[in-house]
Amino acid sequence: MEIQYIKQISITDYLQQQGYAPARVQGIHYWYYSPLRNERTPSFKVNTERNQWYDFGSGEYGDIIDLVCALHRCTISEAISLLSGAKQVAHQEFSFGGERKISERKLEILSAQPLSNPYLLRYLAARAIPLPVASAYCSEVLFQNMNRTYYAIGFVNDALGWEIRNMYFKGCIAPKAVTTIKRGTDRLQIFEGFMDFLSWQVLNPSSTSDAIVLNSLALLPRIQEKTKGYKQVESFLDNDDAGRKSFEVLKQFYPQIIDGSVNYRTYKDLNEWLVAQSQLKEKQPRLPTTKRGIRR
Repeated sequence: MEIQYIKQISITDYLQQQGYAPARVQGIHYWYYSPLRNERTPSFKVNTERNQWYDFGSGEYGDIIDLVCALHRCTISEAISLLSGAKQVAHQEFSFGGERKISERKLEILSAQPLSNPYLLRYLAARAIPLPVASAYCSEVLFQNMNRTYYAIGFVNDALGWEIRNMYFKGCIAPKAVTTIKRGTDRLQIFEGFMDFLSWQVLNPSSTSDAIVLNSLALLPRIQEKTKGYKQVESFLDNDDAGRKSFEVLKQFYPQIIDGSVNYRTYKDLNEWLVAQSQLKEKQPRLPTTKRGIRR
């Protein structure tokens, strides 16, 4: 990827993928607790218009490449190598609802195995997805993109293609299709992406509902027949314009459909809500224990 495209990668998106959420947002300025050091007052600012960052505590500043160098303590060439797969700005295509994806023709899967790569496990932890839950539905895939190899979390679809994702990007190894999970029940749940599906499994480990993961809103028309025969259908789409429009389409298929997104209305999607809840639990003070480990 050329350097000018790498510099267009959103710093706020990259920080989110690394597990850093803004402490506050003021227009085009996003304020964070510095990811480069420990602090009690957020003094790390990102200007989303210029796509530049400045750490008021240390005086450091720069673009996305400078940030990766500082975060990972690596050279510029190493940072560029890390970012060369990030979101693939030069090869993005637009689909239904404005969703962006990596061009499928550029990717080729080389192998699939159980999840073990430490960087992928770190990414799962940042998304509040425990390894046992992810391992039940996902694999670790090694794939090639323009003669370079990468690791990613892979989620297989009904056409035996792969939805792939790591901390830098998401894409698909063709063929593209929805993922259907059959459990033999009369209840169906519809998810926009597999991270939302995994989030539901974390929140509801004993769930027995059938599920459809769209993997792309562009595939929404293909599931009309799949919704027939169910007594209850519930959807968990994103809280954005594309998600709301897609829910209206689903209502045409199944007028009694339940909008599950109302449960996380103030968040972009189900996974973002799960991450927020996990962070709240981590901040809750723990009760003191006796020597035997029993809380007083």
